[in-house]
Amino acid sequence: MESRTDQLCINTLRFLAVDMVEAANSGHPGLPLGAAPMAHVLWSRFLNHNPRNPDWFNRDRFILSAGHGSALLYGLLHLHGYDLALDELKNFRQWGSKTPGHPENGLTPGVECTSGPLGQGFAMGVGMAMTEKFLAEKYNRSGFNIIDHYTYAIVSDGDLMEGVSSEASSLAGHWGMGKLIYLYDSNRISIEGSTDLAFTEDVKSRFRSYGWQVVNVDDGTDLDAIEQAISGARQDADHPSLVMIRTNIGYGSPKQDDASAHGAPLGPEAAQATREKLDWPAEPSFYIPEEVSDFHARRLESLASKEKEWKDLLEAYGTEHTELANSLTGVMAGELPEAWRETLPTFSTDEGPLATRSASGQTLNRLAEKIDNFIGGSADLSPSNMTVLSEKETFGLNGDWGPNIHFGVREHAMAAICNGAALHGGVVPYAGTFLVFADYMRPALRLAAIMQTKTIFIFTHDSIGVGEDGPTHQPIEHIMTLRAIPGLTVLRPADANETALAWQTALETDGPVAMLLTRQKLPVINPVVTADEFSRGAYILSDSDAVPDVVLVATGSEVALAMASKEALETDSLSIRVVSMPSWELFESQPEGYRLELFPPDVQTLAIEAGITQGWQKYTDNVMGLDHFGASAPGWVVFEKLGFTVDNVVERIRTLFNN
Repeated sequence: MESRTDQLCINTLRFLAVDMVEAANSGHPGLPLGAAPMAHVLWSRFLNHNPRNPDWFNRDRFILSAGHGSALLYGLLHLHGYDLALDELKNFRQWGSKTPGHPENGLTPGVECTSGPLGQGFAMGVGMAMTEKFLAEKYNRSGFNIIDHYTYAIVSDGDLMEGVSSEASSLAGHWGMGKLIYLYDSNRISIEGSTDLAFTEDVKSRFRSYGWQVVNVDDGTDLDAIEQAISGARQDADHPSLVMIRTNIGYGSPKQDDASAHGAPLGPEAAQATREKLDWPAEPSFYIPEEVSDFHARRLESLASKEKEWKDLLEAYGTEHTELANSLTGVMAGELPEAWRETLPTFSTDEGPLATRSASGQTLNRLAEKIDNFIGGSADLSPSNMTVLSEKETFGLNGDWGPNIHFGVREHAMAAICNGAALHGGVVPYAGTFLVFADYMRPALRLAAIMQTKTIFIFTHDSIGVGEDGPTHQPIEHIMTLRAIPGLTVLRPADANETALAWQTALETDGPVAMLLTRQKLPVINPVVTADEFSRGAYILSDSDAVPDVVLVATGSEVALAMASKEALETDSLSIRVVSMPSWELFESQPEGYRLELFPPDVQTLAIEAGITQGWQKYTDNVMGLDHFGASAPGWVVFEKLGFTVDNVVERIRTLFNN
């Protein structure tokens, strides 16, 4: 039942947001004004979390997918007792503050994910719910629901327009994610005006067709109706829920129900009119009534007791299920099992030629014998990406909730879902597809890099070696576009043993990793690369007895071409060094002395990579690459016709010295 205190809390949220936006002269007041009631009901009556320990593992997750409404979230966090001082709210959107324009995970305590690009939070929430289900099935036992929490989000009209939300909601419905509950802020306004301009679909029917429970709340200020709707959503254990709440953007302001309330300050006159309309004092700004502070203080103590109850249950669980408890403690802490590196395979030359995608699949399965919290799959390409965990169950199939995820042809949602899984914690998520389809994943890849999630992206069919599928499936520019993302470690291994070490690197790297792997078979190189060599990002694979005349540097499948070319060039009495360079990012982190040791400034260098030449100029002006699209033919034919041959390498080197 709504009380005077409830209304005070709601208006406090509203005017904290208004004051933040006015102080910054920048921001989005419309959503907080309209969505404050639903946020208050959710946070004060349902959300289990502990502001004194934002990382409590069994907390409910809350995502503001409509991240432009960040002022609402910051108000919630401050009032509920997170380490977010009022001065931070006063410094909204300013340099060095913990209250940036859109929520940023890792910067602001209590922010579960970086949101703002619409649809991303929606999809990441599905990943969090997926992970909760996986871990619950793995660890819970009778009387011990150790993993037992909900994932909530506030989503917007814009979120539902984005294609990634369609992909993610289809999967969530297919899996029956009953602990996924989204509150839909249906204010029917976008930046350009009424949603009638571009969004007139039957949302209720759409989500029901996806397998969701859909609940209507006709009045976004009716707290009892909102509470009843959320309670009803929680009763349905077999379907995710969309609670459609009709709200008014800019509620109570002269700009109510107008697009002008979306992304600009109300302005002093409109802000004052809003205060008068909602009976809120003009002074002071950032006013928090004592009654509101007292209410949240009591709530804080209640929330802390929830974690205490859980810890007591965990302790009893450890007594009765010691092995499981030890395992759970490790995965919650993000630890890997002891001696996991010993499971990494070493491949002999007799096992070649071997596609690096095949070596990756073998390595993954060997690692999974020791690391049992891998979870992932492919966008309907697992037989090609080699991402299936052998003899493991499939998630959401026949009552099983194993680690093999079938994402369907949904690359964008797959990447975002895996980011959500990484943010939830307790699992090692990976996502596979063809490299050319990385373009469908770019917003999620970028967010993974911004958030530094431990997400592993597996991209196979990494060059013109794809062959017969032709230029639509042959990635030309994609290697460089991935390298262009700050904070993303890109690994393009040259053979099976580099691939095994790529997996080691991925597991040891604090941040996302992209592995680029071949369809075509490659020789297993002798000598076998060491972990220390690979970790440097580039190393001397083969050297001459004398000071080199030429350095051939290559990545991935082109390393074999460089090695074959070395043999041919040495007949010309040239001293040739071959450098394998699986990772630019790792190499750039090395001391300058090491980098100069590999590439002496007075020695000619030729870079070889079957992709665009842009970017290689930081190392050499001599690049054998491909600045146009490929063609359909067997892979070896495409390589030959496009000039990736020993004869062509030799000719390029001879030309260098003739000049």
